[in-house]
Amino acid sequence: MAQLMSLLVQNAIAIVFAASFAARLGLPVPAAAVLVVSGALLAAGNVSVVGVVLAAVLANLLGDGAWFYAGRRFGYRFMRLLCRISLSPDSCVRRGESLIGRWGGLSLVAAKFVPGVSVVAPPMAGALGMSVWRFIGFDIGAALIWTGVFLGLGWAFREQIQEVLAMLAQAGGIATLALVVVLAVMLVVRYWRRRAFMRLTGMSRITVDELHDLLAGEAPPLVIDVRGEAGLQVDPRRIPGALSYTLKALQQRHGELPVIGGRDVVLYCNCPNEVSAAQAARVLLARGARRALPLTGGLDAWVASGRPTSLH
Repeated sequence: MAQLMSLLVQNAIAIVFAASFAARLGLPVPAAAVLVVSGALLAAGNVSVVGVVLAAVLANLLGDGAWFYAGRRFGYRFMRLLCRISLSPDSCVRRGESLIGRWGGLSLVAAKFVPGVSVVAPPMAGALGMSVWRFIGFDIGAALIWTGVFLGLGWAFREQIQEVLAMLAQAGGIATLALVVVLAVMLVVRYWRRRAFMRLTGMSRITVDELHDLLAGEAPPLVIDVRGEAGLQVDPRRIPGALSYTLKALQQRHGELPVIGGRDVVLYCNCPNEVSAAQAARVLLARGARRALPLTGGLDAWVASGRPTSLH
């Protein structure tokens, strides 16, 4: 462990860059903790302040920039891929969309401190059409604030952190094992949270072909588009005849919906795993709807099948 501490001091700038870059790519790396420890080392005069700050900011810009480009290039298709490989719940996309829709570029600052959302905010900004230079400006500002906060914490609690580092150095292999166990527990907890969330939104779904047949029948279902304002901005198309109600609106203004009666309700979004549509379906079922089903694949699946669309 003493060798690890020595390695941290000698290669602090490289470690800060690697940890920050990995975290921005969505890997379960405790970049904030690395910055806090680096802040304590800065206070002891062992590390260059400018070097650490530049390393963290550059890592943020490169990692976030890669996701921003992917979101700009591939839109919501990339968001779904990101949620498939991430251990964060798919609701992070909706939260990121809500943040950017409400705060614009400033949301990139807030997202740095919100687990899960920090990864989806840059590609979401790209998908929503934020300009490159505006993104760069806000992302650099966000990275400086994020870096400064955690370095500042390390600086403020430098004595306590240095005591902990000294204890870890003396503990040797036991401390190393403890760190490995902590990281493993973090991964297990995130995986369990994702599985629990997916069980919560797990329910029967309806396919595009099934919906098309129902719409052509004698008792067509009520179709509801639950995408938010930002989602409509990315893709203003809708299934013909669909009503537009966000998940929040369904939760708060259920009484304003047309009388559902015994009609089936089909809900769709463009979010990964139809999360928003599934949550909205549960809201309607809890309030007396006979049958409410998310559309598998959402609007993208409808469009890909060649079915007609209209504009909001």
